[in-house]
This record gives sequence, C-alpha cells and structure tokens, in this order.
Amino acid sequence: MRVAAAWADDYRYILGVQLRARLAPEPPRELLEGDRVPILLLPGIYESWYYLEPLARLLNGRGHPVVAVPELGRNVSGLAESGRVVAARLRVAGTRDLVVLGHSKGGLVGKELMLGRLGDRVRGMVTINTPFAGSTRARWFPGGPVRALSDRDLAIRDLSRRRDADHRIVSIYAAFDPHVPGGSFLAGARNVRVDAVGHFRIVGHPDVRRAVLDAVARFDTAGT
Repeated sequence: MRVAAAWADDYRYILGVQLRARLAPEPPRELLEGDRVPILLLPGIYESWYYLEPLARLLNGRGHPVVAVPELGRNVSGLAESGRVVAARLRVAGTRDLVVLGHSKGGLVGKELMLGRLGDRVRGMVTINTPFAGSTRARWFPGGPVRALSDRDLAIRDLSRRRDADHRIVSIYAAFDPHVPGGSFLAGARNVRVDAVGHFRIVGHPDVRRAVLDAVARFDTAGT
C-alpha cells in the first residue's frame, strides 16, 4: 500500500512540476551568481531544469552559481549526443571546475560528460535515482527514449563498464524506486540510500537535501 500511494504521489508531483515548468523555460539570471563551485543541472528524461529548481535554489543560497543546459530540451536524445550537447554548452559558457547535479537519466549524461574530452572540467557529480545499470522496467515502456534506458541497452551497458569516473560520483537513491527497481547503487562511488519511496518526489525529501548539500560541500572543499 505504501508503495502504491508513493507511486501515485510521485506522478501527481511530476505533473505539477511539468505544468509550472512551462512558465520557466530557463533559470532566472540571479541563479548564475555566486563565488563557490558552480553547479551544472542535468535533469532526467522529459524533464527541464525546473525539476531540480528546489535544489538549485538551496545551493545558490549557499553561494553556488547554477548553470543549466536549455539545449537538452526534454533530454530525449541518446547518451552520447546529450553528452556532446552539454560539452558544447560548457565550451560556449567557459564553465570549468564544476559539480554536476543530475536526476535519473541526467546522471547518465553527466557520466558520459565526465568520461569525455571535457571530463577534467568536472570536479565531481551528485546523482539522484540514476539507473547506472539501466532499468528492467524501461524494457516495457512504449516510448523509445525511455526504452533506451533499459538494462539491455548497449549504450547503457557500455557506460556501466566504463568506471574511471565512478570514484568522483555520489549516488543518492530511494529505498525503493518504482522506475528503477534494481536501485541506483554504483560500485566505486559513494552511495547514499534514503528511507523514501519514489522516483520524482524524492528531490524534496529532507535527507536528500542534506545529502546533496554534504556531497557538494565535500567536492567544494576538495578543490580548495
């Protein structure tokens, strides 16, 4: 019953976020201000930057400038293409020495970025409910972009085998994620399991907020 109720709450939450996101296609300019390590937002599939807005505000309030990648659109492209889009944005913006904050597929795109030519610009990455090994549930989803997140997808398997960046990743995940039933544990990373159920609403969970702040602070201090 708890899982069913949490799943329903999850969809109500993300529907509300999607509706409000239409009024905020890009982050307000004040989020670009700050003198601490920059944060790069990489939301999940079918999400805009606005999904991560609560955490963006929280981190910006601690002095971190926040950068988004509007060119990702709804984040439905393949991982390699999405990684190139993000890299192009960083080249134009000149952003360096940053921390990635990714949700779900955004964490996969972030890992692709970390393993690419601009990987040295990324100090570390904090992810929330990212299917690093793919999702068994994605196999049966009617939309092709979601099926590409299946545990059987070749790009997912290839990315999973490439572990050079894993030690710079903090993976935060729910005790049960209905979209990623296999969980988001990543060997070699710092893993933080939160006593919560859900895939979307978890971004507002107090333990997730604390874990994100702690992880970003560690990366910030490590670079000084």
